[in-house]
Amino acid sequence: HPLIHAEMQRRQDALNAPYCLLVIPLLFETGQEDQVDRVLVVDVDEGTQIARVAARDGRSEAEIRAILSSQADRAQRLKMADDSITNTGDLADLKAKVETLHRKYLALALDKSSSR
Repeated sequence: HPLIHAEMQRRQDALNAPYCLLVIPLLFETGQEDQVDRVLVVDVDEGTQIARVAARDGRSEAEIRAILSSQADRAQRLKMADDSITNTGDLADLKAKVETLHRKYLALALDKSSSR
């Protein structure tokens, strides 16, 4: 998807931020992992994932399982991740995990900019 890639690059170039997150649901399946410095996987068990997709999209479990079967599975995603957040708790738990990771990414960005 050259136009999408070009737009993502344009937006990154326009940022004035210490780091940037790209949300690419099919990162591994589309071979784009070489486009990023780190890979973050937001993880949840399959049962919760299916329930959330069904609630969000109104799809049947069979439809969701068919879609999931064409994607990298949970173990593959986690193996390829540099970082992961398990999203099984409440919103306060998720916010705390995101804040911790944000501090880590700020430190990594500072290290990277000071080594230039």
